Amino acid sequence: MTGATRNRGRFKTYLGYAAGVGKTYQMLEEGQQLKAKGADVVIGYFEPHGRRDTIARCQGLETVPRRRVVYRGAEFEEMDTPAILRRNPETCLVDELAHTNVPGSERAKRWEDVVVLLDAGINVVATMNVQHLESLNDQVLQITGVRVRETLPDWVLKQADEVVMVDLPPAALLNRLARGAVYAPDKAERALGNFFKESNLVALREIALRQTAHEVDLRQPEAVDEPGRAGVTEAAPGAGARAERILVHITSSPNTAMLLRRARRVADYLHADCLAVHIADTGKGMRPAAAESDALDEHLNFARRLHIETRVLEGEDAARTLVNFARSRNVSQIYMARPRYSLAERTAGNFIHRVVRLAGDMQVILVAEHRPR
Repeated sequence: MTGATRNRGRFKTYLGYAAGVGKTYQMLEEGQQLKAKGADVVIGYFEPHGRRDTIARCQGLETVPRRRVVYRGAEFEEMDTPAILRRNPETCLVDELAHTNVPGSERAKRWEDVVVLLDAGINVVATMNVQHLESLNDQVLQITGVRVRETLPDWVLKQADEVVMVDLPPAALLNRLARGAVYAPDKAERALGNFFKESNLVALREIALRQTAHEVDLRQPEAVDEPGRAGVTEAAPGAGARAERILVHITSSPNTAMLLRRARRVADYLHADCLAVHIADTGKGMRPAAAESDALDEHLNFARRLHIETRVLEGEDAARTLVNFARSRNVSQIYMARPRYSLAERTAGNFIHRVVRLAGDMQVILVAEHRPR
């Protein structure tokens, strides 16, 4: 659209539960269909993985050349976002949304590049796997024993106008993997012995199905008193209903990241606000050690990346300060990490007991860290 200001681009995501289910193929197929209808479509980034059927779907689609980035003496290729902006297509196809860009790139993650394209009025059709959602990181670790390092905040997927799951039964996916249709033989053999175990794939597929159902539900218009249609009815003020609001207690404990992911996911399912608070206990008369301070900063920044409102409060009575703040913000649930009650953590346990006693009108949820099975 030349000479006019575009509205924000439309964002569509093809969601899968593992590599090889067909997300990229479907993205390219949609690109071909749009082009056949006369739309201006380009490939912004496509990762072929040597899959001949997928590569064939690129034929006739314009590809914006990748940008070369030099890092530690080696050359890498990344999506060239400035070049796409200059080209200014109607629709851009972007593979592997959760990808981490090489250091030296303008933005750290590919999804951040996609946001730039959308803000410029360019429609984006993208792909991702469900295990890359930040809120699922601990759950995926527990199921597979693998910590997924490339993640994106859940709010990115929530911004998609349309989410389509590309499904393939685990048995069929394993057959494709064995035939070399997903990875080269050496990589396929390693995958079969690790992440691509059938039990893992069955569990991930179930998560993807639930996530897709949730995404569809989020995008349904609220319907009230319409015969034959399920909807969401909002209670009028004073009708006794209480909106859910979740508060996460932030500490320097490594479990805090897990706690934030869990609370963020529950908040999304409940359509609830999510807050995070650290209480600086001035009653101790001590400043936190440098390592503890760094950990707190990291967790506060992590909460902000998840679009969780954060606060740092001071108080001589940390438990009372936390509960008073929660009550002032009409919090219904307080999430806290469950201590293991070693001698070193006895103080934390006493703090939690006090919070439970003080928060009589709120639900206090202690979340334990789940280790890989």
